[in-house]
Amino acid sequence: MRLHDDDFHPIEIDDKRIFDRIYKDYPIQHSENSFGTLFCWRSYGHYSICEQDGCLIIKGDTENYRSYRFPIGPINPDVFHATIKLAQDLHEEAPLLVLEPWQFTWMREHYPDLILKQDRNFFDYVYKTDILSTLPGQEFLSIRKQLNKFRRNCPSTVEMITESNMDEVLEFLIKWCQQRECDKYTILKHEKEAIREAIANFSELGFSGITVNPRGEIGGIAIFEELNPHTAVVHYEKALPDCEGIYKEINMQTALHLKDRYEYINRESDMGIPGLREAKERYHPDHYVKLYYLENS
Repeated sequence: MRLHDDDFHPIEIDDKRIFDRIYKDYPIQHSENSFGTLFCWRSYGHYSICEQDGCLIIKGDTENYRSYRFPIGPINPDVFHATIKLAQDLHEEAPLLVLEPWQFTWMREHYPDLILKQDRNFFDYVYKTDILSTLPGQEFLSIRKQLNKFRRNCPSTVEMITESNMDEVLEFLIKWCQQRECDKYTILKHEKEAIREAIANFSELGFSGITVNPRGEIGGIAIFEELNPHTAVVHYEKALPDCEGIYKEINMQTALHLKDRYEYINRESDMGIPGLREAKERYHPDHYVKLYYLENS
């Protein structure tokens, strides 16, 4: 069989039902495959999808690269081979992304001569929810001290994001972008758009979230959803710099909210940003979900 670009259509909100149906039987582990990520970032990634024989194939097309993702769904060698061929025909440096652990195993077994390379910048960090909600032991002592200092200096309430406070969340995001000068930087401009899409389609996307409110006003937010039956994924954590340590409070309050339902929390990748990598490593991830790419020869 052969696949063609005409088989793909731009991702839209109604496609969530396709993702939900396939992911129910074939759960994912990497956040980059989640519908919420793809839909909210579609203006950046120009994502399009194709469903072929029960398999979901995703294509991305940014200003820097074009690539396909290994199909998600039942083991169907014909679809897998056709996707690999389609990717190779792109003649890009990294035409195929392999994000799910079983996909890497399949590729190694059936295409041992193809070169798959790791991209450490896009390894997802996965943590035990009960660890993030309690921060036990000596290894978290420094974080607990910073958290206690925040709570002394900035007593806060925590609320769920609902229709009743959505306008306040949007006002907070405007302040956050002004302080970060979002419009000066390409990736921050796209992130601003992605968060706005998340808020505008909050219920349809199945998102949940919390606000942390020092002195009665929103100082930070977290937005998350179910990634698979055992794991929640935190898509966005944003805070104003007024209260040092607020990100630690957001992190713990998110874990406290999720601990009775999910064993793990996926906090996505660090994108190769040094400060972000250090912050994520400081919380001692339980494991990573690795990303590999096909090196085109």
